[in-house]
Amino acid sequence: MWSDTSVREGTTLAAPVVAANPKGFSMSSGFLKVEQLAKAYQADKPVFADVSFTLDKGEFVCIIGHSGCGKTTILNVLAGLDTATSGHCFMDGREIAGPSLERGVVFQSHALMPWLTVRQNIAFAVKSRWPEWSKAQINEHAEKFVALVGLLPAIDKKPSQLSGGMKQRVGIARAFAIQPKMLLLDEPFGALDALTRGTIQDELMAIVRETHQTVFMITHDVDEAILLADRILLMTNGQETGQGYRPGGMAEVVVNPLPRGRTRAQLHHLDGYYDLRNHIVDFLVSRAKAH
Repeated sequence: MWSDTSVREGTTLAAPVVAANPKGFSMSSGFLKVEQLAKAYQADKPVFADVSFTLDKGEFVCIIGHSGCGKTTILNVLAGLDTATSGHCFMDGREIAGPSLERGVVFQSHALMPWLTVRQNIAFAVKSRWPEWSKAQINEHAEKFVALVGLLPAIDKKPSQLSGGMKQRVGIARAFAIQPKMLLLDEPFGALDALTRGTIQDELMAIVRETHQTVFMITHDVDEAILLADRILLMTNGQETGQGYRPGGMAEVVVNPLPRGRTRAQLHHLDGYYDLRNHIVDFLVSRAKAH
């Protein structure tokens, strides 16, 4: 049963659950368009080159690859925190140039201001987004998003009084509170224990469904990608070959065929889950060419 995410123009079906497209890009009008992105710290050995893909509005896309393939660099370029050596990124018809409140970012490190409470951390971001709002409006808005991540009882606590999972919830609430056009997540659950991670994954899915948020997320966790993503981008590392150095890049775009209403508890029982998981694991083990 295919999800409601359509296969992009020019994408070929490599298997019942996989859509393979070496460039992952089509000329269709995507909400986010990445065109022939490249990054090189050493001119003759780019980390990656010719990376192109699109995201539709409301789509959740995960990117997977070994360390050093350039995933975080791509996310930082999308966030406006880094620049590419060549190529272009467009969101909602405009080229990305520098940071913007239209793009919310959540890193593995929560990056909360330790001297502010949960309420104040989120209110600070809300005030930056809507400087004309009254204190009451800002407070009401902050409380709404603290409630979404289940932290109202801790709203007046400082980060030092919170667990790691609670801090990440605050970071997610803060990112959603500014109502960005796109959410960028850089392994936001990587430092959490498995139980906490699973709980916040469920919360994230619920919020994304409620807000119809567009999400681009880096993860090393195959099951996390299968649970959350409509599509999964697979990246290779740069490598030396018999014909010389070959930069890393986009190897495949995998369309998730599982129903969009899936949950962690039922994931392993869904038809197509093991085929999808085995395909991604096989790519990481035998074809991604990690250094």
